[in-house]
Amino acid sequence: MIIFRYLTRQVLSVMTAVTLILLVVGLINRFILYLTQAVAGQMSPNVLLLLVFYRLPDFLLVILPLALFLAILLAYGRMYAENEMTVLIASGLSRWRLLALTSGSSLVVVLLVSVLSLLLAPWGIRNTEQLKLQQEQLTEVDLITAGQFQEFNDGERITYAERIGSDPSGRRLENVFVVSRPAVDSGRSAIRILISDTARPEVDPQTGARFMRLENVMQYQGEPGSADFTIGEFDVQAILLPEPARFEEIDQERAFRTSSLLGSAEPARQAELQWRISSILIIPIVTLIAVPLSRVSPRQGRYGKLVPAAMIYAVYFMLLQVSQDQLAEGDLPAVVGLWWVHVLFLALGLAIYRKTGTRSRRRLRRSKAGT
Repeated sequence: MIIFRYLTRQVLSVMTAVTLILLVVGLINRFILYLTQAVAGQMSPNVLLLLVFYRLPDFLLVILPLALFLAILLAYGRMYAENEMTVLIASGLSRWRLLALTSGSSLVVVLLVSVLSLLLAPWGIRNTEQLKLQQEQLTEVDLITAGQFQEFNDGERITYAERIGSDPSGRRLENVFVVSRPAVDSGRSAIRILISDTARPEVDPQTGARFMRLENVMQYQGEPGSADFTIGEFDVQAILLPEPARFEEIDQERAFRTSSLLGSAEPARQAELQWRISSILIIPIVTLIAVPLSRVSPRQGRYGKLVPAAMIYAVYFMLLQVSQDQLAEGDLPAVVGLWWVHVLFLALGLAIYRKTGTRSRRRLRRSKAGT
């Protein structure tokens, strides 16, 4: 029991550190992507953290198996390099018992990934899609923040509102300043400056076109640096707004509840169900592969097997993704599906385990013969 607690603590502590590092990198990259869309006026800044939160289970689903794989390699590699594992083996710790003790750590990850894969990740995808659909319906007026100059339509329009209020018809901007400038490659240089008391969104019921309705407008139009410009005053003026922003599409099947995937004959749903189960199956298989690969000599150091092990994991994950795509397109029968990849790497893990065991027995016989 003492050895089990010690090994479990070593693996889980390293796995936690690796998970946090990979998670922070992934979340920062995703947050920067969302922040870029918010700066471009494609979504409201108020939903950035909520979108990242909803994608968190999906990130963990990918990170946790890799973190466990690396944790076993790093933790046991250190113990081999510092001869701790040699002492434990000399005290009667066999290879199969080491694998059985390590399975305790992997069981914790299996339970966590099962909840993520079957429940939380689809829930997060569903909420992410709902938020994105809501953001696609927003107009430029809905995305304006009071007291800030904001660029829209790839910098062709700059809008400023001193205050933001509301009325029965919806959101209302007050003391609005709008600069419309042509695109760089349009060949035109004239700009238009609009100053209005209020502005609100408006949608044409027939065409669905979206406008910004300005009231009590003062317009200045001309070329920068030239005294040749025109001044106009209007009670009402409308600015045509661009089409709603389209966000990255997510496969519809990823948002389905697991219960709705069971028993389905559609290839896309079968592929999604097998992928969710594969996210769980990969954990005991990579545990079987990582335990023998973590065995290094003191001369090799703790990172001696890290590169080949990482390549094995990368090929494993890539084959799963390729098989999922082929199954979803109907090019691979569901009976074969993703299962052949697991069988292949299970056989690889057993072969590596048998090979390392053969080497250990040879070294033991040599040491006995030398004495």
